[in-house]
Amino acid sequence: MDETDNREFRSNIFSKLIRAGKRIYFFDIKTTKANDCYLTITESKKLYDNETGKFTIEKYKIFLYPEDFEKFGDTFDEIVELIRKYSAGEISDEDLAELEAEQIRKDREEAEN
Repeated sequence: MDETDNREFRSNIFSKLIRAGKRIYFFDIKTTKANDCYLTITESKKLYDNETGKFTIEKYKIFLYPEDFEKFGDTFDEIVELIRKYSAGEISDEDLAELEAEQIRKDREEAEN
């Protein structure tokens, strides 16, 4: 079944939005034909097109499935904490580079096993 066919079976069962300046984030719980739930996160922002003189809406979506919620949530929390520490001057560029290199080593090890 291609993406177009699959869309007719998607049903929104809950939606929440966050307004953040020129952006709006939509968090939507959807279901498949088999009644399996998943999350879509959509970033929507209004842009002015100088050539046409009109506004357009640009959208980006992430589809997140239940089996990935924990990993996604843990990683999201970790990254937000790093941003806060970096912004507060608690960690440096070198610290971040070291953390990234460590993560790359771990990822390679996991891929080999």
